[in-house]
Amino acid sequence: MAMQVHEAIDLGRSLAQALRYVSAWKRKSVVVKYGGSVMSGGEGEGTLIEDLVLLKGAGIDPALVHGGGPEITRMLERLGKPSRFVDGLRVTDEDTMEVVEMVLAGHANKTIVSQITTAGGQAVGISGKDGRTFQARKMPGPEELGQVGEIQAVDTTLIQLLSGSGFIPVVASIGIGSDGSSYNLNADHAAGALAAAMGANKFILLTDVPGVFRGDERAPISILRTEEARHLIDDGVINKGMIPKVEACLAAVAAGVPTTHIISGTQPHALLVELFTEEGVGTMIVP
Repeated sequence: MAMQVHEAIDLGRSLAQALRYVSAWKRKSVVVKYGGSVMSGGEGEGTLIEDLVLLKGAGIDPALVHGGGPEITRMLERLGKPSRFVDGLRVTDEDTMEVVEMVLAGHANKTIVSQITTAGGQAVGISGKDGRTFQARKMPGPEELGQVGEIQAVDTTLIQLLSGSGFIPVVASIGIGSDGSSYNLNADHAAGALAAAMGANKFILLTDVPGVFRGDERAPISILRTEEARHLIDDGVINKGMIPKVEACLAAVAAGVPTTHIISGTQPHALLVELFTEEGVGTMIVP
């Protein structure tokens, strides 16, 4: 059936707006953090993969950093090993670290690579140990967390090489110590650190909620300045799992990344809507 005139006009306007943004974003870099909470095989996940392939085809360079906490927990349960958390961090003894590497650098990482390949793109999956991308040390603190790490330095050489060769880098949030030991990294912090080190033009953090909320407001904050973000953390308004996400955005902004975003990865084509429309979605954190 032929398209109605008003529908064609609306479509033309949308395409014109999108094409302007596509042109503006050519040869620029975007770091995307993909959390275990949205790696569920739903509609949002499927369109995310399509979006990444479309971005690369349009001359934009996305890099994907992923976690996989829920999958790690399920695997530990199958092995009869309970998970223990301290302030949201998984206590990671030697046996747990083996499972973390097996899940993140193995199954989760290669599943995403396969999905991108099936969608017509090219991807290479690595862990943060490859190329010493995420150089880490044991996280200090009053409690023994085992092989939980904090990032000391980021080497973007391998990421830039892959991106420049036409591949989408898919990076598991595992770090390497000075002695070659493995560290379990918070994926939010790892992605923010990569965006900062790359001098990315945008950092987008996908989660299972539509953004950052102020108190009991029903809609997420559209634009959040860094100063207010820190106040909301101090006041306990931003809490629990949202804290590392906002902290990652704050670190990226402080390092010069122009804009950072927390958006729902369950929304179909969330990346395209964020990049190629004036309105965008979720919460944008800016200086």
